Amino acid sequence: MRIGWVWRARRVARHHVKTPRRLLSTQPQPQSDLLSKATRNIGIIAHIDAGKTTTTERMLYYSGVTRRIGNVDEGSTVTDFLPAERARGITIQSAAITFHWPPLPPSAQTPPLLPQLPASFDTVLPSSTPHNINLIDTPGHADFTFEVLRSLRVLDGAVCILDGVAGVEAQTEKVWTQAGHYHIPRIIFVNKLDRVGAAFSRTVKEIGVRLHGWPAVCHIPWWQGGNGDFVGVGDVVNLRGMLWQVGGDGRDIQAFGLEDLGKTDEKFAEEIKKARIALVEILSEYDDVMVEHFLEHDEDHVAIPAIQIMQSLRRVVLQAPQKVIPVFAGASFRNIGVQPLLDAVVDLLPSPLERPDPEISISSQSSTLPALLSSAATAKTTKPARKQPQQEQGLAVAEVKNLTACALAFKVVNDPKRGVLVYVRVYSGSIDRGATLYNTNLAIAERAPRLLKMYANDAVEVDSIGPGQIGVITGLKHARTGDTLIVYRGLQMKGTPSGGLNTLQLRPINVPPPVFFTSIEPNSLSEQKHVLESLGILLREDPSLHLSIDEESGQTHLAGMGDLHLEIARDRLLNDFKAKARIGKIEIGYRETITTSTTPITHKLDKPIAGKQAKASITASVEPVDDSIMMPGSQTVQEIGDGAFETTYKLPDNNNTLHISHPDLSRQDSASHKNHIPPHLSLPGILHSIQAGASAALARGPFHGFPVANTRVSIDLDAQAHLFPETTPTAISMAARAAVGSSLRSACDAAPAVLMEPVMMVTIFVNENSLGAVVQDISSSRGGQVLSLDGSDSPTSASDDDVPRIDPNLIYTPPDPFASGTGDMGNGLADSQRQIVARVPLKEMVGYLNHLRALTSGRGTFVMTVDGFEKMGSQRQKEVLDALREF
Repeated sequence: MRIGWVWRARRVARHHVKTPRRLLSTQPQPQSDLLSKATRNIGIIAHIDAGKTTTTERMLYYSGVTRRIGNVDEGSTVTDFLPAERARGITIQSAAITFHWPPLPPSAQTPPLLPQLPASFDTVLPSSTPHNINLIDTPGHADFTFEVLRSLRVLDGAVCILDGVAGVEAQTEKVWTQAGHYHIPRIIFVNKLDRVGAAFSRTVKEIGVRLHGWPAVCHIPWWQGGNGDFVGVGDVVNLRGMLWQVGGDGRDIQAFGLEDLGKTDEKFAEEIKKARIALVEILSEYDDVMVEHFLEHDEDHVAIPAIQIMQSLRRVVLQAPQKVIPVFAGASFRNIGVQPLLDAVVDLLPSPLERPDPEISISSQSSTLPALLSSAATAKTTKPARKQPQQEQGLAVAEVKNLTACALAFKVVNDPKRGVLVYVRVYSGSIDRGATLYNTNLAIAERAPRLLKMYANDAVEVDSIGPGQIGVITGLKHARTGDTLIVYRGLQMKGTPSGGLNTLQLRPINVPPPVFFTSIEPNSLSEQKHVLESLGILLREDPSLHLSIDEESGQTHLAGMGDLHLEIARDRLLNDFKAKARIGKIEIGYRETITTSTTPITHKLDKPIAGKQAKASITASVEPVDDSIMMPGSQTVQEIGDGAFETTYKLPDNNNTLHISHPDLSRQDSASHKNHIPPHLSLPGILHSIQAGASAALARGPFHGFPVANTRVSIDLDAQAHLFPETTPTAISMAARAAVGSSLRSACDAAPAVLMEPVMMVTIFVNENSLGAVVQDISSSRGGQVLSLDGSDSPTSASDDDVPRIDPNLIYTPPDPFASGTGDMGNGLADSQRQIVARVPLKEMVGYLNHLRALTSGRGTFVMTVDGFEKMGSQRQKEVLDALREF
């Protein structure tokens, strides 16, 4: 028991002057703020098969959305509605659904726009009034990580579900870390405690060790007779036992106070008191207000009211970074513990008003959306400071005041009945039906004919989507994942917001690079158009899929995050879109790189293009480079002397850079400019054409046709020698592609190019008795490098100085009824799995899951991410090339 904070509190309390805390604002709040206050945007995140969809089904049933409980095994769940999901029993596509908790009264035929909030809303527990909960059920398979990423981007809170038997698994750690990057408050629900082998105590200790936070145990399991079946939970906050009827639908719950429990199950009642003491102690470590409450109640942990405990939990959950993790218990399949979990969602997780301000970029400047909006409001009443640039003054006054709504499109779905559905999160203002939306990423205006609130595969039409809400817009033809949509007062369909408002963009959603690819070939030429259209729909739905066409062979390549990812895309293409095409074998996307530099090579293009004579000339050279620190897509311009400049591009993917040396052609008043550059061309257009041509040449290398990586391309642009009256942007692009291609072939002829293969960072979870066999297999048979065991000396964790190291022996846990009690392996995790972190070539990980299950009697799991590309040795390269020739 930690008591250091108690002595600190006593010492400070003598000189502490208590200041009143504001419990309720006397100022009237706007209706939109009240609506946002009664809203929770949450996600269900976990490892595959932890019970996410099963828990979601119970939430929908108890909230009154559904009248029967769906079953994953039967394929009758609401959120897993795709045929592929029901056939495989896994979540593939995140599903959004809206419900109220506590449930609305049966007399309410349609959900009201704004729940009736009591006058003292800020002083009572939030769960006392109906809240609008927008819930997203996310996939758990590693191949669909992007589906989780784009959902986390718009969430305000998350419920992480753990399997009470397996504990903290590999993918759980990954999604937990991803949620931490967005500073999303999280609570944990330990599920499947009804199964044989469930160990709540061990799982709670793993939370501290592997998720790097202090578990605040709010529920403890209630075992029938102390060592029997799981029948309920001990509510540590409210000091009561909650018993569910065996075999029921979970609605019949009996609550017993500590006095009643003391008569029937004294041991369980004493354990609830121990848990309350531990909970107050951990809260007092991170919440000074709880220390005050503790002293006010004569240092009696049990005497502190439940409402003060819950308010303290809420405060520590909203801290960033989150150091205290509330833990709840249950068994969703047996309908135990879901209603208290819903109460915790409302009571502990934040509303949109309590989240950090959304980050934006506007006119190449970084800011936050509220700061931008407040600048316009301030500019109306105060004179601008003299030091403020004139451009920023005009932007704040003339542009931002006309912004009425700002939203992020985070998902696009092609619905066979409703057409294209664009899921949006509104961050400011509200989007009304029929509003004109301006897409700042694509510079396109579109009208929103219909707005929907989604209930998984069903929908209800609404008149508007308010601030902090998640909804769906139908009928948008161009919007993509990550696009920023704004509503601008006075905007016409063919208009564009003037000034800098057209550059306003919310923080985008990062798309991970693909590592697997497969070939797609239409059965006939007449089917080619339909196949490409279907692929276009797939790519708009899932940006983590990449499509490329090999111009020399004419073959279409589809790349994705994993073999299951591509398998699902193939099934949708053939079954859902009825595309008639042949799908090739799933292959690995290698890279190739040159090993020597070349002298400048000039290519002169002089031929008719589209019936008109075109002429251009480009001089290029290439050389190998190491890793660059430039961000993909960035551009820099610097003067290199004698009026010459060099523009540098960091090309997307593969660590390639493009350096273009050119005179100062941007000065329109320069005589040399008028003499040397055709009047129909501009410097930005010329540079863009050169970049497009160089990128096309690097997309297919001369050695084996794989994309070229780690290469510096240098191009000298002499306006007088390379540009002619017949020069067109297309001619410049073609000449640049030919010049760079010739340089790459010259470098390959001088010294053989080298293949590079993707190397994965693999985290494997195995039992103690299988550890040696798995390490041996990774090290010898697969050519991998084991970096750490159980997270020790892990490069990923060692680089993060903010991650706390928690001693599991200091974590309170109730005893597990069937624990052996022999040893703790030095970390309090006697029966837990061992963790192996290794770097392994991707080729060796294809089909690894079946092999791992054979080594571990079906109990091993793993998750992997791309760690980079590495050059192959000569022998390994020969083996790979021989295998490719056989294929």
